[in-house]
Amino acid sequence: MLPLEKLETVAKRYRELEGLLCSPDVINDVPRARKLNEERAHIEPLMAAFEQYRRVERELLEHQEALGDPELRALAEAELPSLRGKIGELEDAIRLLLLPADPRDKRNVILEVRAGEGGEEAALFAAELFRMYARYAESKGWKVELTDMSEAAAGGYKEVNAIVSGGEVFSRLRFEGGVHRVQRVPATEAQGRIHTSTASVAVLPEADDIDDVAIEEKDLKIDIAASGGPGGQGVNTTNSAVQIRHIPTGIIVKCQDERSQLKNKAKAMKVLKSRLLAMEREKQEAAISAERRGMVGNAERSQKVRTYNFPQNRVTDHRIGLTLHKLDRIVEGDLDELISALRTHHQAELLRLEGGADGGAP
Repeated sequence: MLPLEKLETVAKRYRELEGLLCSPDVINDVPRARKLNEERAHIEPLMAAFEQYRRVERELLEHQEALGDPELRALAEAELPSLRGKIGELEDAIRLLLLPADPRDKRNVILEVRAGEGGEEAALFAAELFRMYARYAESKGWKVELTDMSEAAAGGYKEVNAIVSGGEVFSRLRFEGGVHRVQRVPATEAQGRIHTSTASVAVLPEADDIDDVAIEEKDLKIDIAASGGPGGQGVNTTNSAVQIRHIPTGIIVKCQDERSQLKNKAKAMKVLKSRLLAMEREKQEAAISAERRGMVGNAERSQKVRTYNFPQNRVTDHRIGLTLHKLDRIVEGDLDELISALRTHHQAELLRLEGGADGGAP
């Protein structure tokens, strides 16, 4: 059963928002109008689904009443299964919309890709993964800003980091974190044997200015050096590359993408802040129930989350048991089917753990 009292309360608030947004006092107060518009936009999908649910519910009641009319009985019996199916679908949709929103979902992300086991082949695979995400970001209209990269001798990346910004980036990339495995015949393999290599991906939500992360100057060691480009060649002649070491944790962040030392420092601090936030969240998650901790771990940080098998043109996501035979399209950034399946699985787990809509608020 749906929490109708709760839904009616949200509907009342929605009507209040519509009235407020027409008020001259609000129209002339831009910051307040923006905040109220965001609140309305957040609950609008829920209200649309609830209105549709009530319309279908009325139709269902009318058809049930028509069963007592000999002339309308046959028509009612034919329509009732479809209406009951619609009611069920709308109830599921409303329960999902009632789940507590993760405030991180709308954030930009710090994307980090590192070569793992497999030597040169792992570095090439890391570069392909990063290119895959860059293509996906391009298809979504997102912006990708490189912050640091370390190239391998034979090509590819030992490590490559970037800030990905746009609409709800974290909500779509959050499940990409983990160890990705590739199976294929390397170009240097003379006997045609399939090799297995790995690369790790980290997806960290970018820290907001309002996030409380205490970073004191005395805890930082900041080094400045000349920026270096591909092949060790100088990008410019100024000392603009910045490396920041957070002494208490040992975290080291580098940024050499910008020509401006100040811009590189600002980007590096943004990455450092996000990493410290991620560490803090991991500590908090360690204190919650084993069931919820298992769900988060399986969804976001488990080892060998996905296998890319080139000979079979196959991609398998091991967390949800999904196999797709379109690797050629996926490596070009066609990730929507994979990401949608992971998000659906995550929502189903949240529904199970929350015990339905009663556990949260829109």
